[in-house]
Amino acid sequence: MTLATKGVLLLSGGFDSPVAGHLMAEQGLDVVAAHFSLEPITDDAAAVKARTLSRILRLPSLYVVRVGEAFAEIARAAERRFYFVLTKRLMVRLADAVADREGAQLLVTGENLGQVSSQTLASLRAIDAVARHPIVRPLIGFDKQEIMERAKAIGTYDVSKGPEICDLLGPPRPATHARIEQILAEEAKFDVHGLTAACLEGVVPEKFMGDEFVRAVPPRPEVPR
Repeated sequence: MTLATKGVLLLSGGFDSPVAGHLMAEQGLDVVAAHFSLEPITDDAAAVKARTLSRILRLPSLYVVRVGEAFAEIARAAERRFYFVLTKRLMVRLADAVADREGAQLLVTGENLGQVSSQTLASLRAIDAVARHPIVRPLIGFDKQEIMERAKAIGTYDVSKGPEICDLLGPPRPATHARIEQILAEEAKFDVHGLTAACLEGVVPEKFMGDEFVRAVPPRPEVPR
């Protein structure tokens, strides 16, 4: 924190990520948010929740990135049991691009160790391997009850407890101990850079102004690294 001044929060509509963002802001980090919407596979209900949470947290900017079509391609092309790790790695790539645009030094997530699928130690290592910015997980050792109590304290609980958008593309039995060589083999089955570029096309920050978010002028298209 002595070197980092800004971070990109990977903001979902659940309990964890808003609490993680609030904890980092309390440590003096300037936090902006990136939300990954499953549109057009789902409607925009999760993005609406992310906007509400951003207002509560007083975040200056929110990037809503539509990933539905990219996630569907991953589900089609790759072995389904690795779906959650593969999609999380795509989200990290997209958050890295937002961090580049914002001049942020790190990424912030609400993951905590011991949960299933992409939050096991092996899966987190596979996710970290793709990041160009350090990933900070302030809730890594928290239990769920403590997270919910903190959500109540900061005013995000009522929004987060609302209906959560399930990822209909996810497998019934996801891999919990994905090895990096397995993940790289699966990523070779689809165009990672093409999907990243397609998700970023036309994405602009929504700036907090009063009770509303206002979309900024679209930037020139970015070429993912």
